[in-house]
Amino acid sequence: MMIAIKSLTDDSTTVEYLREQLLTIFGCPVKIIFEARMKLQDAAFDRQRKQTMAPELLSALGTEDMAKDQKILGITDVDLYAPGLNFVFGQADMIAGKAIISLCRLHDEFYGLPTDRDKFLERATKEAVHELGHTFGLEHCTDPKCVMHFSNSLPDTDNKDAAFCSQCRPKLIQ
Repeated sequence: MMIAIKSLTDDSTTVEYLREQLLTIFGCPVKIIFEARMKLQDAAFDRQRKQTMAPELLSALGTEDMAKDQKILGITDVDLYAPGLNFVFGQADMIAGKAIISLCRLHDEFYGLPTDRDKFLERATKEAVHELGHTFGLEHCTDPKCVMHFSNSLPDTDNKDAAFCSQCRPKLIQ
């Protein structure tokens, strides 16, 4: 198994930090592919909402150059939304084995609060692990401390751990 991070952000420090965290948590090789900001990222932008449509961006990550046992995680800094939702921290396609997360709403500065780099990195880790968990076959978990618990808000993300609970860990499809 291998994880490929497709970086669509200029924040290479955060992307490298996430690579190290994912290597530890999933125990498989993690490589970074720095992509030019995809044209679809702009094409999927909704001018009225001032947000980018997550499903369109997720589909644009592509799987044509993907190995059979590889998962893809896109990392962007644009604000994402999905139909029927005000925003999403990320989204996954379980069948295609790919996911995307946005760093945008994980920053305290987005909410007018002072910068807290450690909290931001912890949130980014949780969201990356959560979305990749879906690509490994996991559904949402009812345990509010499990990383697979659905985050409807930043306090939900802050409340959960960056680890899989004892019920979810054995279900990871490797």
